[in-house]
Amino acid sequence: MAAHAAPTVLVIASGNAGKVREFAQLLSGLGVEIRAQPEGLEVEETGSSFAENARLKAEAVARATGCWALADDSGLSVAALGGAPGVHSARYADSDAARIERLLRELEATSATAISHGEDADRRAAFTAALAVADPSGTVRLEVEGACEGVILDTPRGQGGFGYDPVFLVPSTGLTYAEMDKALKGRISHRGRAFQALEGRLRALLAS
Repeated sequence: MAAHAAPTVLVIASGNAGKVREFAQLLSGLGVEIRAQPEGLEVEETGSSFAENARLKAEAVARATGCWALADDSGLSVAALGGAPGVHSARYADSDAARIERLLRELEATSATAISHGEDADRRAAFTAALAVADPSGTVRLEVEGACEGVILDTPRGQGGFGYDPVFLVPSTGLTYAEMDKALKGRISHRGRAFQALEGRLRALLAS
């Protein structure tokens, strides 16, 4: 494998402004310039898992930009919905509000069925994040995953975050992702935990 200089620029392989902001915060102590991927660059997410999609995005964006790239594929898996929306989390509807509305509607239907059979409604869910770092040739050099378990609320709470954050409650904190400050979310969220697993290895790569 050809050698590559340690990265001074790291491109976040995402068109999601919220994700790019979160990563800029998480990566702020690493001494690299964080850039969003070029506008108009679309990578088809054909993987059947979060890890596969993260690899696809990191490889494509690294090759397209000639820079090191960090990709994340993440999503929400709801137990009562058979793991949906899962890898389709971002494509579940056309906007954050519509995605939440569809999720709550479908979960309400399964909950009503469970209750009619004398069972408790199951609102367990987990957020998962897979991270992949590729060098400028498109070779993936690092891969990690992180997860955070919680429950889905009946109605949104909080003004922060993005995506499904207002309906995802982490019981140990009593807060939804959308109610957490950046420091707390960065520590316990699926993306924060994945980054904690990545950070030491990424620092070693930067120092090489």
